[in-house]
Amino acid sequence: MEVSKPESVTATLSVEAVKRKKRGKSYAELTGVYMMLIAYLVVIAYPLLWMVMSSFKTTDDIFTHSWALPKQWLFENYTAAWNQGISSYFLNSVIVTALTCMITVLVSSLGAYGLSRFEFKFKSIILIICLGGLMLSPQVSLIPLYKMIQSIGLYNTYWALILPYTAYRIPFTILLIRSYFLSIPKELEESAYLDGCTSLGIFVRIFLPMSKPILATATVLTVYHTWNEFMFAIIFIDDNSLKTIPAGLMQFRDALQTDWGVLLAGLTISAVPIVVVFLFLQKYFVRGIANGSIKG
Repeated sequence: MEVSKPESVTATLSVEAVKRKKRGKSYAELTGVYMMLIAYLVVIAYPLLWMVMSSFKTTDDIFTHSWALPKQWLFENYTAAWNQGISSYFLNSVIVTALTCMITVLVSSLGAYGLSRFEFKFKSIILIICLGGLMLSPQVSLIPLYKMIQSIGLYNTYWALILPYTAYRIPFTILLIRSYFLSIPKELEESAYLDGCTSLGIFVRIFLPMSKPILATATVLTVYHTWNEFMFAIIFIDDNSLKTIPAGLMQFRDALQTDWGVLLAGLTISAVPIVVVFLFLQKYFVRGIANGSIKG
C-alpha cells in the first residue's frame, strides 16, 4: 500500500527542483560568458604579448622564429630606440596630449554645465551642432584645415595638433559629460543657491567633485585618441624635433632595411603610457561610462 507524501513536502521538493534547474542554467550561462571573455582576452592580449616578446629579438629571429621566445633577450633594442629619437617623440606626445586633455575636459565640462543646467535661446541648436560635430570626419576637413593652419602661422608647432585634436574631441566630450550632469539632483544646486553660492561656485564645489568618474572617462578617451593620432601628426608637423610618437616611428623604417626589433621596442614604449593611464583610471572609467548613459 503506497503512502502519499504530504502536500507541503511535495511543494518543497518541486520548489527545490526548480531552483536546481535555474542554478544549473545560470552556471551554464556564466560558463558561456566566461569562455567568451577569455577568448576576447586572448584575441586582444596576444598581439600585445607578441609585440613585447618580439621587441627583444633580432630582425632575423623575428622572421624565422616568430612565435618562439627570444633566444637572447636584447634589452639594448630599447636603448637603441630611445637614443634614435623615441625620447624626444615621447616628450612631444606628452606635451600635446596633456594640453589637449586639459583644454578639452575644461571647455567640455563648462559647456556641459551650461547645456544641462541653464535655459537659453538656441540651446537646442547648440546640441544639434554638437551632434553634427560627431559626424564630421577629420579626413573631410583635412585640406581646408591645412590651409587655415598655414595662414594663421601655426604650421609646424604644437598648436597645429592641439587645436584640431581639441576641436574634434569637444562635441563628444560635451555630450558625454552633459549626460552625467543631468543625473545630479537639482536639490543640491538649489541648496547651494540658498546658501549664497554662485553658478561658478556650484560648478567648482559640487559638479566637479561629484563628476570625477565621467571626467576620468573623458580624460582616458581623449588621451587614447590624442596619443595614437597619426594623420594630423604627419601632415601638420614637418620638423622632426616636434613629431609625436606615431609620426616619429615612421623614421625607424628604412627603404632598404628595417631593424624590426628596435621598431617594436619603440612601439612597446609608446603603448606603455596608455596602458598605465587606463589601469590607474579603470575604476572611474567603468563607473563613468555606466553612469553617463543614464540620462541624455
